Parts: sequence; C-alpha cells; structure tokens
Amino acid sequence: MNHGDPTMTPFAALHHRPGRPLLLPNAWDHASAVALAEAGHAAIGTTSLGVAAAAGLPDGAAATRAETVRLARRLGPGGFLLSVDAESGFSDDPDEVAALAVELAKAGAVGINLEDGRADGTLAPVAVHAAKVAAVKAAVPELFVNARTDTYWCAQGAPEPEAETENETETETLRRLEAYRRAGADGVFVPGLADPAAIARVVGAVAVPLNILWTPAGPDLAELASLGVARVSLGSLLYRSALAAAVATAAAVAAGEPVGPVPGYAEVQALNER
Repeated sequence: MNHGDPTMTPFAALHHRPGRPLLLPNAWDHASAVALAEAGHAAIGTTSLGVAAAAGLPDGAAATRAETVRLARRLGPGGFLLSVDAESGFSDDPDEVAALAVELAKAGAVGINLEDGRADGTLAPVAVHAAKVAAVKAAVPELFVNARTDTYWCAQGAPEPEAETENETETETLRRLEAYRRAGADGVFVPGLADPAAIARVVGAVAVPLNILWTPAGPDLAELASLGVARVSLGSLLYRSALAAAVATAAAVAAGEPVGPVPGYAEVQALNER
C-alpha cells in the first residue's frame, strides 16, 4: 500500500508521510482521550496497562477483553481516529481474535495493536501470531493491524546480553516482522528498540511502516523522523505520568507547597459533553 493508493484509509495515510511520523498518544478513559483529541491529536490509541490498572486487573494476561471493548464503544464515536491496544487479542484462537476485531471495528476503531509477547515473558510462536493477523485482515480488511513483536523486551530480561545476542535479537525481530507482514499486517511495532543504528536497519528491512515506542533514553521525535520511523507511540507513559502527578499533588498539599495549574471542574465536566 502506498500513499497514492485510493483505498488507503485516513488512519493508514498518517503512516505514510516521510519525515512526519504519527505521534500516537495513548488514553485510558473517555476524558483522557477527548482531552488529547482537543489538544490537536487526530488519532488516539489506548493503553492496555492503563485500561487494566484502572480496572484493578493485570496487563498482558488476557484479563481485560470486556474493558477494552467497553472503552472502544465509548471512544469510537468521539470524532477522532481510534486505535485499540488489544494485547495479544485475548486468545490464541485466530477466529476469536477476528471476532474481537469485528466488535472493535463496529465500535468505531480504525486500528488494532496485536502483540506476540506473553504474560510469562515468552514469545508466541510466529505461526500463531501470524494466523491472528491474517484472520483479522480477512474479517475486517479496512482495520489497520499494527503487529507488535516483543523480541527486544524479552531480550532485556537476559543478564548483560553480548553483541552476538543482540544480533540474534535483531535477526529474530526481522524474521517475525516479515512473517507478520506476509500475513497482512499494515504496520509493525518493536517496543524496546531504541538504538538509532538498529532502528535504521529495521526501517530499511521492512516493507511496511515501523512503529517505535518513545522512551526518555531513546531518540527524540525529530531523530526518529530522520531515521524513517512512521509512527511513535507513547504507550503507558501518559497514564504513569498521571499517577505520578496525582501522588506529587497530594504530597505538595501536605507540605504546604503550591499546586497547579490543573484543569478546572467545569472544564473536565465539559469533556463528557463532547
């Protein structure tokens, strides 16, 4: 699919702007999504950690299917492009994952994020994840499938990886990305990949847009753009920042320190009307 393709959806087109990656902030409820949209973001993602934590459930453990669909139904009519973080699809059965994709699309989602990482820290077999991607594209062809591999996050769990191990991780990453592309993925996502040279190599090797997770220790948005990255996600960063701000605000009040600025009551109430 290229930028001149008349069948490209508006959301897909945001991934085909050389030098202008899509900055995708991730919301966890209605208010956070609307506030981000009103700040000028045309597309909003959801964060599985934020959705799970807000419900008191674990992330990445296939425990939040109902909460994820419920949030998509709230946000779908919001007037912005919605991409849903669906963990691993909450199932290893491709038909069940496809049924979820149909629900999300009916709710108004234009994109879905599917990861191959598992709760125990292992990776799903390539064929299993590729089958999910293929099933979703067969059921909802217009839904943008962002196929995520957690190869780098799993590699970071090993003690002091050597250069050979890092090379093996990159090789395995590219093998998985190619399999997911062949299965129909519209884009691919490699969280944990932060080395500029490695990012450039992956961009050059994959034939679909590359999504990178922004991290404070990694390249900034301008450098990621120069490397050819098509999409930069914020993941759970905003949710974690909100938690930190809440605790810090309470501490400031206790210490008699100034607080603010923060949105007013009426301003937050107004978000629910839009």
